[in-house]
Amino acid sequence: MAGAGLLMLLDDIAALLDDVALMTKVAARKSAAMADDVSVMSKVAMQKTAGVLGDDLALNAEQVAGVRASRELPVVWAVAKGSLLNKVILVPAFLLISVFIPWLITPLLMVGGAFLCFEGVEKILHSLHQRRNGHDVVQETAQAQAQGVAPSSVRQAKALHLEPAAYEKEKVSGAIRTDFILSAEILAIALSTVATEPVTKQVAVLVVVALAITVFVYGIVAGIVRMDDVGLWLMRKPSEAMQSLGRGLIAFTPWLMKGLSIVGTAAMFLVGGSLLVHGIAPIQTWVDAVLVPPGGVVAALAPLLVHVGVGAVIGGVVVLVVAAWKRWRPNTAGQSH
Repeated sequence: MAGAGLLMLLDDIAALLDDVALMTKVAARKSAAMADDVSVMSKVAMQKTAGVLGDDLALNAEQVAGVRASRELPVVWAVAKGSLLNKVILVPAFLLISVFIPWLITPLLMVGGAFLCFEGVEKILHSLHQRRNGHDVVQETAQAQAQGVAPSSVRQAKALHLEPAAYEKEKVSGAIRTDFILSAEILAIALSTVATEPVTKQVAVLVVVALAITVFVYGIVAGIVRMDDVGLWLMRKPSEAMQSLGRGLIAFTPWLMKGLSIVGTAAMFLVGGSLLVHGIAPIQTWVDAVLVPPGGVVAALAPLLVHVGVGAVIGGVVVLVVAAWKRWRPNTAGQSH
């Protein structure tokens, strides 16, 4: 009897192990299928965010440019860490908002768009102010070497009445703020592609997209800001072709940085304006009804011009409001004392 009982127990254990093996196999298949689904959906989401991703790349490269060469990579790393923290905040925030108060997403994105346009207008005004007043290159270079910053940081710091070192810290903070808004738009677009999927897939897709865009954008930004070093490295090669390529990279880098400055400023109005237009129903309806149907170049470029125009106008209005507030605030503070 004891032997029969032992055999029955062993048979039950064997059957249980078979059940566990079968369930593990089914779970593995489901996990593999879910991983495939997440991969496909993440790819679709990345494709839909490609336009904003290009603006994000140009804007972030321009934001960290103009830093002393020895501090370029640390600055990029600092902004990249801030970008990751932005995503840690944004991913759960978007998931919660989309479940409980989905109508809030558009107004929040519009506020971010207005801020981007405000910064774009301020940047243009500062640039015009510097050109009008001029600057002493020799003095700026000497001061930059003494304080361990880039000459452009000295020039920008004077315009903002800041110390150069404080300006570079503010530059990093500004880049992280800008990344927050751009990341919010990218994640909002990504979430819209998986809005009907289960929450687990939404979380997986948003996490994959968040990590992918951070690595992609800041990996390329790091390469751009160190392009001149790559050129110097190539010039040390014995090959004439490599040396010519290195000289070309070194000659091209200043032009690239100037181009990024222009593209980065334009991206502020493009991204900010698009966020604003999407939230202003009459303008968006007019764009969809009048500018998009003709197709071709008109459908491709005209909406972008509308985004830039709306962004410039609203950014200008915000600048005026902020300037009026700054003038009014000291007066009220003085009266209170």
